[in-house]
Amino acid sequence: MSADIEFMRRAISLAEQAASVGEVPVGALVVKDGQVIGEGFNQPITSCDPTGHAEIIALRNASAALQNYRLSGCDLYVTIEPCTMCVGAMIHARINRIVFGAPEPRAGALESQLRLMDENHYNHSIAWQGGVLAEECGEIISGFFRRKRAKS
Repeated sequence: MSADIEFMRRAISLAEQAASVGEVPVGALVVKDGQVIGEGFNQPITSCDPTGHAEIIALRNASAALQNYRLSGCDLYVTIEPCTMCVGAMIHARINRIVFGAPEPRAGALESQLRLMDENHYNHSIAWQGGVLAEECGEIISGFFRRKRAKS
C-alpha cells in the first residue's frame, strides 16, 4: 500500500500541473516493476484533442518507452476514476491493475456508473482499487471547479 500512496502522490503532482495550465486537474502514471515508465496530465483543451486525458497520455508514453502497445505487467495510477474511453484503452493495452484516487460519480467506469470490469465479454480483465488518497484527489478536482465558478 505504501507504494500505491507514493505513486498516487506523483499522480497528484501531475494533476496540479494540469490545473496550472487551466485543464481539469487529473494526473496519471504507468508503473512497471516499481518504475514509472509513462506519465501524463489532462490536456484536451491545450492540445485540441478530445482523447487528451491523463490516462491516454500516460499509456502513450509508456508504450513508447517499451516500444510496445501491450503494457502487460503494468499498473496505471490516476487521481480520479477513469471514464469509459480510458478504461477501454487500458483493456486494449492489457494493463494489469488500475489504482485511482477519488470516484467520478458522473462518468466513472469502474464503480460509479458503468462498472466495466464487472462485464465478462472483454478479452482482458483488469484488477482495480479505488480510494487511494481519495480525499486529497477529490479536493483537487472540487477546488478547481469551485475556483472556476467563483471567477464566472
